[in-house]
Amino acid sequence: MATAESKTKKPIKKTSKPRTRKELERPLELIRKDPYLLDYAEAIKGRHEHALDKLKQLTNNGKKTLTDFANGHNYYGLHCNSRDWIFREWAPNATAIYLIGDFNNWQETPEFQAQKDPKTGDWVLKLPLKAIHHGDYYKLKIYWEGGSGERIPAWAQRVVQDVNTKVFSAQVWKPTETYQWKKKTFKPTVNPLLIYECHIGMAQDEEKVGSYTEFKDKVLPRIIKAGYNCIQIMAIQEHPYYGSFGYHVSSFFAASSRFGTPEELKALIDEAHCNGIAVIMDIVHSHAVKNEIEGLGNFAGDPNQYFYEGGRREHPAWDSLCFDYGKDEVLHFLLSNCKYWLEEYHFDGFRFDGVTSMLYYSHGLGEAFTNYGNYFNGHQDDNAICYLTLANLLIHEIDPRKITIAEEVSGMPGLACKFTAGGYGFDYRMAMNIPDFWIKLIKEFRDEDWKPSSIFWELTNRRADEHNISYCESHDQALVGDKTIIFRLIDSEMYWHFRIGDETAGVERGIALHKIIRLLTASTINGGYLNFMGNEFGHPEWIDFPREGNGWSYKYARRQWNLVDNKELCYQYLGEFDRLMLELLKSERNFQKLPVVEVWHNDGDKILAYSRGDLLFVYNLDPQRSFVDYGFQVPEGSYDIVLNTDSCSLGGHGIIDDSVRIETMSDPLLKKDGKGWLRLYVPARIGLVLRKTVEIK
Repeated sequence: MATAESKTKKPIKKTSKPRTRKELERPLELIRKDPYLLDYAEAIKGRHEHALDKLKQLTNNGKKTLTDFANGHNYYGLHCNSRDWIFREWAPNATAIYLIGDFNNWQETPEFQAQKDPKTGDWVLKLPLKAIHHGDYYKLKIYWEGGSGERIPAWAQRVVQDVNTKVFSAQVWKPTETYQWKKKTFKPTVNPLLIYECHIGMAQDEEKVGSYTEFKDKVLPRIIKAGYNCIQIMAIQEHPYYGSFGYHVSSFFAASSRFGTPEELKALIDEAHCNGIAVIMDIVHSHAVKNEIEGLGNFAGDPNQYFYEGGRREHPAWDSLCFDYGKDEVLHFLLSNCKYWLEEYHFDGFRFDGVTSMLYYSHGLGEAFTNYGNYFNGHQDDNAICYLTLANLLIHEIDPRKITIAEEVSGMPGLACKFTAGGYGFDYRMAMNIPDFWIKLIKEFRDEDWKPSSIFWELTNRRADEHNISYCESHDQALVGDKTIIFRLIDSEMYWHFRIGDETAGVERGIALHKIIRLLTASTINGGYLNFMGNEFGHPEWIDFPREGNGWSYKYARRQWNLVDNKELCYQYLGEFDRLMLELLKSERNFQKLPVVEVWHNDGDKILAYSRGDLLFVYNLDPQRSFVDYGFQVPEGSYDIVLNTDSCSLGGHGIIDDSVRIETMSDPLLKKDGKGWLRLYVPARIGLVLRKTVEIK
């Protein structure tokens, strides 16, 4: 396989030095920290060595870097220099390839026929500069034994759809002026990481597909004001079907043109960086669309060029194809894809979609994952594990500050541990148990049956050495066929009684619990917090993309910002609470690293209290009972209420005077520990945050 020389200009900082064989004789750190993994030490060591061996192979025993290897996007596809255009494609099953397009009236002509390089096996075509021009549409006409077909180049960096015919074509993209970055370097804020998950197309009020520019001008300012420091953008990689939410990718190197031009996407990312907002991309390497004309499904008459053979080729639940991670050419394609998005568009990292599906031959379907044996029983795809490990090594080799997040539900140990420790190298894993827990609690239990101890355990039950992204709900819970938390709490009353002054008891309950659920989730993080666009203010509608079943309507494929802007409605309360909550988390540097210390729980009283640093979080989850002088043993001193879910300004009743400073009561028995009694009035269905004041002597 041929590669271009790396274009990386800055020195490479290696973050994961390969371990020596002598070092490997000792148990890996992952195992040392978790004795339960001792029984599976050989499997863990085997996966680690598999990645080490593959790393050595791809880097020629360390003579080059992984960054040098992952440079296929500068070699394959269509490129131009000062002298000519050059096109390359990896298509071993092809017998002939023609470039067809506007420039030759879509005809197969000799001057546009590629030749097979006898040394590399790649198909190559050189053209004079005047042969093709910026904006020209083109495809490949590929011949193979027994057939032929039109295809979009696998490495195409610009793909567009004809508005009339709906046919996709690659497009020559070489504007006279390249985008000039205002912010050339950027360091994400991760103390803590506060993610706003979003979708460009449905981010506006209008019933249409939104653009990169509209998002930059209209939505980004909202995110900045709300206090998030990172946006996670879905559906960037080109996908034929808009309603797939971007998860059925056809062109992996092309930013979706339905939202605008590459320069407009760069301008959005640049503007975010100028305002201190990191931008990570929802990258889909877990599967690919089955389409043949638009995608890689049968690229050159070989349905297995990029994908597994036999029964492993198709994903049984997703109607898609599974990459063959055991092929070096596929590794080259996917690793180069990671590097391309980081360097060309300045993304700050990735949320890797469908990691569970990659890890297991079963794709995790029908498996309970109730014990450690489920992770090491031979049902795991070692090739996929190796790829994910290499991807993390590459991304952090390019820039150690880049962020990687795994969407993974099984709980695979080591996923978010460093490679040198025996892990796979992700910075974070999605805490997917948390939204599932909230849904189950709301659906199956009466308010009176909520147990503070169970809630606290679910929110804090995690591997101590792996960072999580906690969230109440992502896009998954907002889709048609499911329900957001606010809609599960209030349902149709949102349509009739969400005007200020007209709230029913059901609406008041929903508003109160929505704030409490978010506060519980965000305040117990050990890495970061995520919110899906609109959920911060209780967006009332599900997401339903245009399809035949809804008359191809955009009514539900949008976000109704007018609701939160309307000062006559209750949405503003939920949005303002979200802003104050994030402000509070950011007021404590490295909040995510502060230990979560349980102060008290009583399932009978429905009371929960825990501390993080100088912050004390107190909840009364009882729907009716309030308590006077409810006592907690806390460090002696004065405490101020800094956030109250029941404040009138946040849609509550304002029962408590937030301005009153509360002093601890001395107790001789607690004196030696520096503690006293904090006695609080704790009304029903409330969340309070108090801060211990610093006494100036």
